[in-house]
Amino acid sequence: MRVAAIDCGTNSIRLLVADVPPEGPATDLLRRMEVVRLGQGVDATGRLAPEAIERTRLVLAEYAAQARELGAERVRMVATSASRDAANRADFEQMVLTTLGQLPDVVPGVEEAGLSFLGATASLTGITAPYLVVDIGGGSTEFVLGDAGGVRAARSVDIGCVRLTERHLRSDPPPPDEVQGAEADIRAALALVAAEVPVGETATLVGVAGTVTTVAALALGLPAYDPDAIHGSRVPVAAVRSVAAGLLTATRAKRAAYPVMHPGRVDVIGAGSLILRVVMDAFDLDEVVVSEHDILDGIALRLARD
Repeated sequence: MRVAAIDCGTNSIRLLVADVPPEGPATDLLRRMEVVRLGQGVDATGRLAPEAIERTRLVLAEYAAQARELGAERVRMVATSASRDAANRADFEQMVLTTLGQLPDVVPGVEEAGLSFLGATASLTGITAPYLVVDIGGGSTEFVLGDAGGVRAARSVDIGCVRLTERHLRSDPPPPDEVQGAEADIRAALALVAAEVPVGETATLVGVAGTVTTVAALALGLPAYDPDAIHGSRVPVAAVRSVAAGLLTATRAKRAAYPVMHPGRVDVIGAGSLILRVVMDAFDLDEVVVSEHDILDGIALRLARD
């Protein structure tokens, strides 16, 4: 079945059009990612900014047209943290209905976690279960423990690269007190995770989404962003610590100059790398296996097979 999956997060909106067989891997026809920063200011105001909704509308209109042109039989748009949190969520939903012809699914954190787990693990081979899938987003981070039988436990917490940047990392580069404030928020959230998810059972940490793939690209020293080199790579915790320290002490100009850096991640990659580093240290995990596939792939697989 040919399907179109749209993932609208706090920082980016992404499209996948794929042919999904009854079993086995999907065949990608189109993948796109645009940074629209829908969650701009949501942590402080509790509302989606009109200009952020408009930025999202412009890209969504392109995605809707491409899904039609490619003959997608089913379309599903999932919206996550920023949309869940916003008091004016109805304005966003009306925009999507008008632009896409259907409402978005504003999913709870636990469903987001399950979709991330499905997408992240479907294409990885040779890794030991149980897996702890960590999906670092703009507004929230999902933690999912599971194996081939599916999800055992999951928790979504409100730490994300956009949220922590807006809340704490306001300087260029942030001084130690700003970094310490962000780290304290992360550790408080991880205590909530540990209370619900038996992270001590983890055999393999699987990291997904743009923060993790960018950190991996930097750790690997890639001359350009290369999804094939990044997917399935194993990054030791020492390398994650080194990359995070470098990003948090670099100026914006220096971060922007890295050849693997997407322009839309320059402002928030420091906070994202800090989340990954603190997760690995707090849960005593010595490496992360990186997956280029995530919630977007999970949406497509479930849309075709459920």
